[in-house]
Amino acid sequence: MNLEKRLADLICFFEEFFVAHGMNSTFALYLNLLINLLVLTLVIFGINYVLKHFIIETFKLFTNKTRTTFDDFLIKSNFPRYVGRFVPLFVIYKIFPLIFSEFHDVLEIFYFLFKIYVIILLIWIFRSILRSTRNYLKTRPEFNDKPLESFSQIIMIFIWIIGLMFIFSEITGKSVVGFAISLGAASAVILLIFKDTILGLVASIQVSVNDIVRIGDWITFEKFGADGTVTEINLATVRVQNWDNTYTTIPTYSLISDSFHNWRGMQESPGRRIKRSVFIKQNSVKFLDKDDLEKLKKIHLIAPYLDNRQAEIDKFNESNDIDKSLLINGRNQTNLGVFRKYADSYLREHSAVHKEMYLIVRHLAPTPNGIPLEILCFSKDKRWENYEYISADIFDHLIAAIPYFDLKLFEAPSGDDIRSFLGQKSDS
Repeated sequence: MNLEKRLADLICFFEEFFVAHGMNSTFALYLNLLINLLVLTLVIFGINYVLKHFIIETFKLFTNKTRTTFDDFLIKSNFPRYVGRFVPLFVIYKIFPLIFSEFHDVLEIFYFLFKIYVIILLIWIFRSILRSTRNYLKTRPEFNDKPLESFSQIIMIFIWIIGLMFIFSEITGKSVVGFAISLGAASAVILLIFKDTILGLVASIQVSVNDIVRIGDWITFEKFGADGTVTEINLATVRVQNWDNTYTTIPTYSLISDSFHNWRGMQESPGRRIKRSVFIKQNSVKFLDKDDLEKLKKIHLIAPYLDNRQAEIDKFNESNDIDKSLLINGRNQTNLGVFRKYADSYLREHSAVHKEMYLIVRHLAPTPNGIPLEILCFSKDKRWENYEYISADIFDHLIAAIPYFDLKLFEAPSGDDIRSFLGQKSDS
């Protein structure tokens, strides 16, 4: 109390001095008020300047001695500066009422603005802590694929809602509970205005809880033209860096309302699938006679198979007294069947093909474009450029090997083929 009395006497010093020297009391009151405000402003700026540098430097000295980097992120997010503002606020709160002790209307406005500023300052401090936490967790390997941006935005929205409720409570004079009840009555309007935000909020929670997408996932979203790596997930959008280094932003809600491809399963599996077909002309398929078999036995990958298989076939035909003057009688090998076995053996010998995953060479139903011979296997190397190299290497070899089995690939006739055919026809 003695300190407050001394401050009150000091604040009135200039007013009493001016009145004692013959100045009008009203003019002396306002001049004293102006001088006190000027002094208070200078004092506040001085305190703020000293505290800002003192707190920041002290905090930096403390962070240099700690092993964690969390406190470094606190400095970058201005946490010490925000906390340091409470000291000049305390000084203003104590001295301002003494300066305006005779101006009750001004004091009411002051207390109102002071409470509003304190609420906003607390929100800024919490935001600083939240940002520091988010940035710190980003440096931790176990959180690299988590949508931290989305989480922080969700929490920050709730903090702003609570802060705004307190601010409106101060403005309207109603309690926070009463304001929340009024807010519930206007929920339909709020839902309409903040529809996109609410959808993004719900989507962010579902994406995180159900682990639909992580940062670092490769996704393909044809609707938005996205094909690349997810670099950011926030409340409203998901950012994808495409393979041509362009960026595509996708509404977060679309991840739960539309269909898209997430290639994470392939990236986490032991191998990456190769699934392609070659189309064989149907009229090039034939039975193999002895001369054909002898020629194909020179291919070392299928030589043992041909011997064993033909011995089995010959035994069956002899035991059933099959007339082999015609190849169609009894059991026979075909060039397509032998080529299928060759492709299977080639894949099993290929060093880049994963042998412990599915490896199938099969016929599909014949089409107007020929007989599809489908290759289904997995490459050991999942990196895109190496995967494409392995796929190309396999099919380069198989396509080049087809003529050795007296098979032909189907290929739609080109303009040169048509001109050649017409030229031969005109010559004849």
